[in-house]
Amino acid sequence: MMLSDYDYSFPINLAAQQPLLNRCDSRMMVVNRESGLIEDRRISDFLLYVESGDCLVINNTKVAAARLFGVRLNTGGKWEGLFINADSDGFWRVIGKTRGKIKSGELVELYDSEKKFRVRIKFIDKCEDDGSWLVVPEYNGRVFDILDSIGHVPIPPYIRGGKMNIEDKERYQTVYASELGAVAAPTAGLHFDSRILDELRARGVEIAEVTLHVGLGTFKSVEVDNLDEHKMHSEWCRLTESAAMKINGCRKVGGRIIAVGTTSVRVIESAREVFGELVPFEGETSLFIKPPYRFKNVDMLLTNFHFPRSTLLILVCTFGGYDLIREAYREAISNKYRFFSYGDAMLIM
Repeated sequence: MMLSDYDYSFPINLAAQQPLLNRCDSRMMVVNRESGLIEDRRISDFLLYVESGDCLVINNTKVAAARLFGVRLNTGGKWEGLFINADSDGFWRVIGKTRGKIKSGELVELYDSEKKFRVRIKFIDKCEDDGSWLVVPEYNGRVFDILDSIGHVPIPPYIRGGKMNIEDKERYQTVYASELGAVAAPTAGLHFDSRILDELRARGVEIAEVTLHVGLGTFKSVEVDNLDEHKMHSEWCRLTESAAMKINGCRKVGGRIIAVGTTSVRVIESAREVFGELVPFEGETSLFIKPPYRFKNVDMLLTNFHFPRSTLLILVCTFGGYDLIREAYREAISNKYRFFSYGDAMLIM
């Protein structure tokens, strides 16, 4: 398969700009790989498709207030950027844009929306591979506390041009988000509320939490048509002993493993790829799931509708079957499903 095989056209008005009032009101297209049947349901119907003994795998990463605004102290020009990560030595990795070029040693003063709280960052070194900068903040404090004071929710640019609304602080997080570190939400999980999770537990469904900090690479376009030549981005993830025990226990009793989102898939499939079995681990994964990959740990997948020519769409087509998923996307466009981060969902049986 080539990248061009994963292209499609869609009306721009299908890109959801706001979350629905209630998380579980989203539509859910149900795609059955065995029968080829495609159904139109709601997330509230998700309970109809799970059974006691199944295991739901969710990504508990939490989105940091990673979008930053500031002013260049030497020119007075505006600077806008995104925090990517921080290392143990206190250095940050950021990517940004401004008029002209940032130089090594330059200072930018970051500020909150009311310009009451300010933090200076000093630009140290530029990474030529991706254009990001290594910077050091001139402030003593924990990185996510600083970001919480000056940062904004990093809404993707295809939603309102990246402009944050007050409701995004809550709705661009899953209800179970707990591990800070992502710069984008694991969007399939946005559809669940606490009530559905409680009902799943009451029905005997195990819930295993994994962590994958969604990075900037999730938005990186594939620039080569030959998929074998694409260099997949790397993201930090963790599979705990508790989660591994729940997933392996589900397998032993004949239950099904239901992954919520492509990020959950990457964690548990990476574990098998690296160690040959599902065991606890943490570290970077650059697993690129494409044909003819054979899934080892996932029986069902809940996911959103993804951009054309993206690694996420390639993963979904690999799991659901190329022709069936292409047909599902055609039906979704025809029936005006809402696409992307705040959009509707697809459950692949």
